[in-house]
Amino acid sequence: MNDGIKPQPGDMVVLTAVPHGLLDGLPEEDQHAITAIVGKPVLLVGYDDDGRAEISFDDPFDVRTDVYSNTHSVWVPPAFLTLFPENQT
Repeated sequence: MNDGIKPQPGDMVVLTAVPHGLLDGLPEEDQHAITAIVGKPVLLVGYDDDGRAEISFDDPFDVRTDVYSNTHSVWVPPAFLTLFPENQT
């Protein structure tokens, strides 16, 4: 995190850039969904044992309905996240 405040699970965060190698080997639609959320608020789910942050978001190109959701989870180094301004006090 490059703003000095460590976001907590449940906070909204902003993915500031796509980490090198994150998209390697992913289907094109997943790559497109991940790059589309750069700069937008996403949910911080938690941190894994290696310190990577798990973020979760609905696919911006596959609309959620009452019975269907295409939710993505990706793990990124915390340096690529900032706390969404609404969470800051």
